[in-house]
This record gives sequence, structure tokens and C-alpha cells, in this order.
Amino acid sequence: MENEVIDQAEPGEEGYGLDNRTVAAIRLAVAAGDRVRLGELLEPLHPADIADLLEQVDSGHRREILLLGSSFFDGEVLSELDESLREEVIAFLPRDVLSEAVRELESDDVVDLLEDLDEPQQAAILDALEDADRLAVEQALTYPEYSAGRLMQREVVRAPEHWTVGETIDHLRAHKETLPDQFYHVIVVDPGIRPVGYVTLGKLLSSRRSVKLTELFEESFRTIPATQEEGEVAYAFNQYHLISAPVVDDAGRLVGIITIDDAMAVLDEEHEEDILRLAGVGDSSLSDRVVETCRQRVPWLLVNLGTAIVASLVIAQFETAIAQVVALAVLMPIVASMGGNAGTQSLTVAVRALATKDLTGSNVWRVVRRELAVGVINGVLFALVMGAVGVLWFGSGTLAMVIAAAMIINLGVAALAGILVPVMLDRLGVDPALASGTFVTTVTDVVGFFAFLGLASVVLL
Repeated sequence: MENEVIDQAEPGEEGYGLDNRTVAAIRLAVAAGDRVRLGELLEPLHPADIADLLEQVDSGHRREILLLGSSFFDGEVLSELDESLREEVIAFLPRDVLSEAVRELESDDVVDLLEDLDEPQQAAILDALEDADRLAVEQALTYPEYSAGRLMQREVVRAPEHWTVGETIDHLRAHKETLPDQFYHVIVVDPGIRPVGYVTLGKLLSSRRSVKLTELFEESFRTIPATQEEGEVAYAFNQYHLISAPVVDDAGRLVGIITIDDAMAVLDEEHEEDILRLAGVGDSSLSDRVVETCRQRVPWLLVNLGTAIVASLVIAQFETAIAQVVALAVLMPIVASMGGNAGTQSLTVAVRALATKDLTGSNVWRVVRRELAVGVINGVLFALVMGAVGVLWFGSGTLAMVIAAAMIINLGVAALAGILVPVMLDRLGVDPALASGTFVTTVTDVVGFFAFLGLASVVLL
């Protein structure tokens, strides 16, 4: 009965992406060695869904799927696949399947693929390309890593600045075999192959044949240097609502084009990296092996251990006070925890604002004042709450005043640390997403314990 239900499940029946029944059906087909049934299940799947499937199964099942269903494998699957699995998948693929898959890719996708492979596998990919494609890819690899030159595709649709709409359309029709699979603009160039503007396909198709291309230029036109950092490229696309942009060399000559899908992929990767780094897990992936995952996480756990020891040393300075007033040991984690959470809130806002260039030298002090005001107001609010808790729980008005004062101090300092630490690290050229969390946590713990225990020692003893 179970097998009957599985066999009736169709891909995408429960919405976008893979559903559990499809995965189960694929596993069953692989286990039975049923190439026909596996083909029926894989054929309607999008390359991104096939990539998800390969990421969800273990290495043994992955190899069986690739060997049994290799005829349904194309280059887009490699592009969609998690970087940590590409080498393994390429090693499993038959040579002829790999060659055909790579030839289907645009030059920018091939470059992205090669960047994460070892030299033997890079050579295998390059050997599978035609001479012209191989030359384009090798030229792209000469640009700095994470630059526009690596991100761009070499396939560009261009036209001389003296052409009309009719001449351009006739040219495109005559050379349709050489056109990219997708493009959004015709890049207009001068005699020196320097881009001077671009025309959208919509305007091209809706204008009279006699109209000059120069009369249809888009105001959004801007060029991107091939050496520009890809994060800056993604920012430009997001900031100026670009669909595509020509890439130029040092002499201003057209060498390629970047499209919005590649720019947004960079933006998504940077967002993901920020989130992972804030948690101290680096570039971790669900498909990483246990040893790799441990190696990525251990360094920051060691750093956190060191900062915890620093906080403990502060507590050790007030052993006498804690021994005499046991309530201090009960309440002090609350002060540190509230400070840590408040600091993380400010930190997250600051790191995101730095990444999107919303936080700059011109507005940093206004933002600092705002965060300090928020921290103090929240501190007063929770000081009233904890003051009431201190009176009701321990029956001590003095203890209530101490924890209330410590709460205000620590939440104010936490807000300042959350905004100033990432700003200072950014000015020093250190990734604020990577290092800020540890420093902010240390500040809030040390200040929280010192303020609470220090005030208690003065007031209560």
C-alpha cells in the first residue's frame, strides 16, 4: 500500500520545491535500479530542485542517483548545487555527461564553478569546453577573486552607436545562434568598443525601424570596472535598480556584462554570510562533514570561552559580597543576559546598515545617539520591573535599587557597544559580522557584572 502511494506522488504536488513523497519515490526507484521510473521523476524537476535532492541525500545515495539518472543532469544543476558538494558530484559524473553539462553553461557560471574546484577537476572542466569558451573562461579567471571580472558573462549583445532599430533587429535575427539564452539590453558602443549607453528590448521592439539607437538610451546606464569588488556591484544593482550593466576594462572597453540574477545571488550570499558569521559558524553548510563543521566552530567557541573567563574574573573580585548576600548570585545573570540581548539587537541593526551602506560617517553619531536613547529608555523600563521583582522576591528596597541602577547602566552601555564596536571594526578593515558579537558580549557581561556587584558592594555591605 505504501509503495502504491509513493508511485502515485508527482513532483511539485505539494507546492514549490521537493516534497517528501517525491524524495521517497526517487529513493525507491534508485533502490530498485529502475532507470525509467527515476527518469519519470527527475524529468519534470527544475535544476534547483535536483540540486536540493542531491544535497538532502547521503553520499551513497547521491552517487547512485547520478549514475542511474545522469541523462537528466545538466549544467544548471551544478550551478545550483552547494559549493561544498560540487567536487564530489563532478567526481561521480561520467565524463561525457560532465562535458555536455558544462557546455550548456554561460561563461560566468563556468567561472563560478571552477573557483571552488581543485586543479585536476578544473582541468577536466576546461577540457570539456570549446576553444572559444575556454579562452573566455581563462581570461575571466585572470581577474581578482570576488571581482566583477569573475562575475560577468562574456556573451554580450552589442551594436554600433550609428545603427538604427531596424539594423539592430536584422542583425539579431541573422545571428540568433550566437545570442545569449537571456539578455535584457543591447549595449551600444563607440568605434573604440567603449559602451556609451544601452537600449532595453522593450524599447527596441516597440520603436520604428528608422529610429536611432542613441535616441532610446536608458537613464539608468552605468558601467562597472572589471576589478570592482562584487559586493559593490551587488550594491549598485540594488541601489540603482539595474537589470544589467556592461563591464569595462581599464581602458573603458566593453569586456562583458553582469545581469541582475548574478548580482542578486551575490547579495544573497553576503546576507547569508553575515548571518552565519554573527553566529560564529563561518561558511558552514548542512552538507558539511562532522570534522569540517567542528573545525569551523571550534575557534569561535574558544574565543567565547576566553571572554567567559574574563567575565568570571570580574565576578571573582566580589566573592565576599556574593558570600554575604546570596541574592546577588541569583540576580546577576539577569543583568548580564539583558545587556547581552540589548547589545545583540543594536549589533544586528548596525551590521546590516553597514552592509547596505545606510550607516556612514555622515550619520553615525545620530544613530549612536538614537541607540543610546533607546538603551537608556529600555533600561529605565526594565529597571522598574526588576526593582519590583527585588522588593517582592527578596523584600529589600536597597537591593531593588541596586539591580535597577545596574540595569540602566548595562542596557545603555550595551546599546553603545552594539553600534560602536561594528563601526570601529569596519573602519579598521575587519568584517564587523565576524568579530563584533564576541566583543559586544564581553562588554555587556563585564559591565553588567561589575555595575551590579560593584554597586552592591558599596551599598549593601
